[in-house]
Amino acid sequence: MQRESLFEVCAAASLSDFLGDFVVFRNLVPVDGRLPPLADLRPRLGIGSGVLPRKVDLSYGRVVAEILRRARALDLPGTPLQRLIYVGDTRMSDGTAFANLCSAGGFAGRAFIGRDERNSPARLEAEGPLCFASRWSALDDFLELIEKEERFIPDEATALVIDIDKTAVGARGRNDGPIDGARLEALRRTAAGLRNRNFSAAVLQAVHDELKQPAYHAFTADNQDCLAYVCLVLGAGLFSLDGLIQDIRQGTLRCFGDFLGRVHNRRSELASAGLGRVHDDIWRNVLAGDPTPFKTFRFEEFQATRARFHARPAPDVAAELEERIFITEEVRRAAQRLRERGVLVFGLSDKPDEASYPSPEQSRSGMKPLHRQETLSVGERRS
Repeated sequence: MQRESLFEVCAAASLSDFLGDFVVFRNLVPVDGRLPPLADLRPRLGIGSGVLPRKVDLSYGRVVAEILRRARALDLPGTPLQRLIYVGDTRMSDGTAFANLCSAGGFAGRAFIGRDERNSPARLEAEGPLCFASRWSALDDFLELIEKEERFIPDEATALVIDIDKTAVGARGRNDGPIDGARLEALRRTAAGLRNRNFSAAVLQAVHDELKQPAYHAFTADNQDCLAYVCLVLGAGLFSLDGLIQDIRQGTLRCFGDFLGRVHNRRSELASAGLGRVHDDIWRNVLAGDPTPFKTFRFEEFQATRARFHARPAPDVAAELEERIFITEEVRRAAQRLRERGVLVFGLSDKPDEASYPSPEQSRSGMKPLHRQETLSVGERRS
């Protein structure tokens, strides 16, 4: 009962209500077709073909900075962007993306990195241009601090960049469980498609729970495709989790490519485990430099995530926060507040297109991409 009283449903909404189509996913192809995709920007920015910058790369900041400039020019040509406000949920990924964006764009910047830590006192701590908060509700206080600055005025020359996953939706510490749950459900569905009677769902769960931790990000490249593939291979019994962890710690298994090579050396065993086609697809995609090599898993992730977006009433908000994916009301409110002042509002997601859009056939049946899917906006109850 106590947690239920902390949060309230504020509106039925979609991300597109405050972002429109000013959204870019991992593939760096903006949803708004008026904006340039990565392919068009490669020559100007000196990014070679076949290279897809990741969120923590400086080249990613250069691409997004240019997209932001073009977005501003659509409605306010001749207005140069000078300032950046960034809202995210992770110190490393979002903090690095923020720093790279400021550097690439020559922006003066302020960033809010939030999460709900209900077992800790409420705090808002500044470290240079970044503020770290233990409550999403502190975003209001963060904006008030910015608006009091004489040299940092949120206006038409300012861009607000919002991380989508676990920030704009599925707020970290509050509502991020359903995002992880959707990925795990997608992984289970993918495993079921292997038709391997000896496949161990318990091992899959144990591998996922262990390797999703930040300590293993160097091995998985912090890539859900890589993690999902490792889970399937170990669930099929080709390797043990204990042996894998030992090899990682001893340095004999340094990265996902090393693991993929080991599996490839046992290619003759994969067909009986139901992994032959899966491995061939991933092997081919990895060799091609595709950062989203496990397409089948990502298609399942879209379906599982979409199923958690819906706007039916939520009489027990606390319980629903564990099951459904909601918009973070504090973020939605901040976007609306700043947009009224002329600020450009833009959303970033590290999800690949395959986990964000319906297939062409699904689109024809009326299915929407995730950023246009309606759900509820839930925020901390204001006194």
